[in-house]
Amino acid sequence: MSQRDNLNLSTKQSNTVIQDWRPEDTQFWQQTGQKIASRNLWISIPSLLLAFCVWMLFSAVAVNLNKVGFNFTTDQLFLLTALPSVSGALLRVPYSFVIPIFGGRRWTAISTVFLVIPCIWLGYAVQNPTTSYQTFVIISLLCGFAGANFASSMANISFFFPKARQGGALGLNGGLGNLGVSVMQLVAPFIVGVGVFTFMGGTGTVQPDGSVLWLENAAWIWVPFLLFFTVMAWFGMNDLATNKASLKAQLPVLKRGHLWILSFLYLATFGSFIGFSAGFAMLSKTQFPDVIILKFAFFGPFLGALARPVGGMLSDRFGGVKVTVVNFVVMSIFSGLLFFTLPEQGQGGSFAAFYGVFMVLFLTAGLGSGSTFQMIAVVFRKLTVDRVMSQGATEQEAQKEAVTESAAALGFISAIGAIGGFFIPKAFGTSLTLTGSPADAMKVFFVFYISCVFITWLVYGRKHK
Repeated sequence: MSQRDNLNLSTKQSNTVIQDWRPEDTQFWQQTGQKIASRNLWISIPSLLLAFCVWMLFSAVAVNLNKVGFNFTTDQLFLLTALPSVSGALLRVPYSFVIPIFGGRRWTAISTVFLVIPCIWLGYAVQNPTTSYQTFVIISLLCGFAGANFASSMANISFFFPKARQGGALGLNGGLGNLGVSVMQLVAPFIVGVGVFTFMGGTGTVQPDGSVLWLENAAWIWVPFLLFFTVMAWFGMNDLATNKASLKAQLPVLKRGHLWILSFLYLATFGSFIGFSAGFAMLSKTQFPDVIILKFAFFGPFLGALARPVGGMLSDRFGGVKVTVVNFVVMSIFSGLLFFTLPEQGQGGSFAAFYGVFMVLFLTAGLGSGSTFQMIAVVFRKLTVDRVMSQGATEQEAQKEAVTESAAALGFISAIGAIGGFFIPKAFGTSLTLTGSPADAMKVFFVFYISCVFITWLVYGRKHK
């Protein structure tokens, strides 16, 4: 590359909108691309982590609402914790297509600052016992926008990295972003006991033991961080002009059969992670009521979130198909072992074994989330390049279309995975209501994981030996 070309490239890259982006070009990547991609990744990660905190907000708030003057039923409180997963899953569909339309920098800033609205609103709502249940339903649904951020964030990061590094990059973004689940569960119980937001009108509620519960803090604590990373995203990230695409150009991905197969696999991994995160504490309480599970509940989501980037890195090294198949085998085995840890009619059972088995399930759900996401990027890029080049297009044109289609696929498949956040705790609840045991729900999960082993191997394993 000549000195003049370097000067022109530097000028193109100096603005927030990058006109020239060639991550598969080794020289470009080493001289320019890697630094820019890393900067965008490390702003994206904390923005996504905060989104997961807001997405899980009602899991910390709903259980305390009746302590501050409300009189909601158990079913109503459960619905408030489940609604963000429903709206988050639905919203991930349009969010999966927005990056090529609006640009990653703009959308990250917009989608992050929007989350200030449900946080501030919820903080004031919990202080007024006359706030209607319908108002909380609306706020809960607004928190679901935070869950949708995952789709746009992962699609955006996929544009910045070459195929060989996507597993690790997406694993870091998704895995460290997923830490927001455990961060929420760690921070909220502490911050609601401290009057740090009295200057915003926080009043707190005196409890029977004389302590003060500042429930509004669980929502307001995230506001300054959301504002800070909105600014960081706006001024520190980039839009890629080369990956602009209309909605019409992205919609053909919905016709691909592999989109639905990979959605099924991702539901088994990320769906398990977010579903177990939502339902583990409740399930533990029903099976082992003498154990104070809140002291231990955060560790499962923490373990799964840390495992996700490892799953992506292992996939870059050994191949996503191999890692995913082995991972589903382990998930099948341990979901079967769970039956032996449960009490029968309130007798027997082992909490230590129950907890240990679930920790492995959290770990493998995290690992599998990283490996399946790597598979999505690799499979869609290869299939799209082969299809477009067979139609007479150049390799550069094929690569551009492959990047756009794989990003749309990543976002859409993440929407399917988020449904697990509602389905798993609901399945546990239904099984407990009908039979008094979660065993029937676990039988469904066991069969589900077994089917994923065979589907992964039959569809992808034999083709990627």
